[in-house]
Amino acid sequence: MSHQTKSQKAKAETRALPEAEPEFQIAPMIDILLVLLVFFMTIATDQVLQVSKDVTLPVAKDAKEPDSKEIGSELIVNVIWNEIASQGAIRLGETDIEIAQLHATIDAKKKIDPNLRVIIRGDKSVKYEYIKSVMQTIGKAGVPNVIFSAVDKEMQK
Repeated sequence: MSHQTKSQKAKAETRALPEAEPEFQIAPMIDILLVLLVFFMTIATDQVLQVSKDVTLPVAKDAKEPDSKEIGSELIVNVIWNEIASQGAIRLGETDIEIAQLHATIDAKKKIDPNLRVIIRGDKSVKYEYIKSVMQTIGKAGVPNVIFSAVDKEMQK
């Protein structure tokens, strides 16, 4: 039994409940973090796949980092030298190509981005004449922005 009057009961029913503190929603935060994680993994994987383990880069202690302001799209060209056969090979990603195919690939990429930059990752044992022919092909394709990859210290094997 309750000893409240009708007016007291009405007041109790209409009284607003105190506002609860806002709760931190973890589910949307996890969703956003997973999307960012996938995004960065995709970008990192793309860059890692373009590097060939068959290339031992030359040492250039006074080399400079490329200007990151001018970055458009990039094409990484791995130039490998086979000592036994005494011949070179050009590798884009995991695919070995000929010089004529390099020219066609550069032309296709330049149509998409006229500010294409080519990065040559030449093995330190590659003969100058072969690198020269690769550079001439890149020049004939109309790419003025060419960078050579190097390391700042000798890598231990």
